[in-house]
Amino acid sequence: MSVTSRYREAWDGFWSEAPDEQGAVFWDAEPALTAGRHLPLFEAHLADPGLPMVDLGCGNGTQTRFLADRFRRVLGADLSAAALDHARQADPAGQAAYRLFDAVEKTEAETLHAELGDANIYMRGVLHQAEPDDRQPMVNGIATLVGERGRAFLVELSESAKPVLMGLAQNPAGPPPKLAPIFRHGIAPGEVADDAVPEYLRAAGLTVLASGELPLVTTEYGPDGTRIELPSTWVVAGRTA
Repeated sequence: MSVTSRYREAWDGFWSEAPDEQGAVFWDAEPALTAGRHLPLFEAHLADPGLPMVDLGCGNGTQTRFLADRFRRVLGADLSAAALDHARQADPAGQAAYRLFDAVEKTEAETLHAELGDANIYMRGVLHQAEPDDRQPMVNGIATLVGERGRAFLVELSESAKPVLMGLAQNPAGPPPKLAPIFRHGIAPGEVADDAVPEYLRAAGLTVLASGELPLVTTEYGPDGTRIELPSTWVVAGRTA
């Protein structure tokens, strides 16, 4: 099983048109407001911080480069070749490695695990963008990468984020400039029930070690000039003896 070609083409189309500068994409907030806030929550539960760190769904690599400043071996993985082009261009020193990767494809996950060994996984806002039928296979792939010693940190929009997004999309003046391309390419976010993520993890053989709520910060601003933040939940998971 792998992601549909339509889904991959939608992301390639989006990233092919996306500007190079950091912050030009709706969710591409500076790391101090994203991975920088997540990392203390994640690090507290890492069984082995020396394992490779995989930024799954890395996009243009903004968070990947932040992680590469803090971990010895970091891999940015994405199913869009156009996204990886942005990531490599923004990382001329090669702080991180980058790889075309379909987490839904079982054999790809097994191959990457065979190369890396157990890994720690950072994934922000990917499940809700995936087709519903792809979500459990994707979490199964994460479980394969985590292996016995790794940990996964997942951040997903809460159910309460959908009305916020729909309100922005249905604004009479049109959606905000950075949100419009997402809808134009057919990547309108779907809803993942708040209790679904722990169930996906449990079905994949992982145990939820910690969870909480933290706004997902965007790069877009509302009419009143305040930055748009979307309700989100985070979870740390891994295998337990």
